[in-house]
Amino acid sequence: MTADYAWVADAMARTVPWISKAGIEFLETGPERMLCALPDVPEQRNHVGGPHAAVMFGLAETASGAVTMAAFTPLLERAVPLVASSEIRYRKLARGRLTAEAILGRDTAAVTAELESGSRPEFPVHCTIRDSGEEVTGEVTVNWTLRPHHA
Repeated sequence: MTADYAWVADAMARTVPWISKAGIEFLETGPERMLCALPDVPEQRNHVGGPHAAVMFGLAETASGAVTMAAFTPLLERAVPLVASSEIRYRKLARGRLTAEAILGRDTAAVTAELESGSRPEFPVHCTIRDSGEEVTGEVTVNWTLRPHHA
């Protein structure tokens, strides 16, 4: 039986107002992979007519946060997920609607064990940004940590 992670989209939109304001859609939700989309909005374009770099990063970071939330749902009462660092590579000028696919880069059991041992685990989420032509336009790695509530 597969768990339903559609609640992640609602939770993200409620807790991070920018997500709704930007128009991010959650196309696929799960604990190992998340797929989000961002419509082509003229007000969010850069000086060469593509989506602004900040918007591209925001889409990928949102997808990475959503997969983190889904993957570590049982731990959210004890720890808050926070971005520790990130890196982005812009590969090509993007055009049109964007999608960001986020893939959890570390085994959830290992991260959970680290948290339970008293340390503050870090784990990467790898994101691929594609434009309306399905061209890879950016690659993002967001390194997350789980900070215990008592810390």
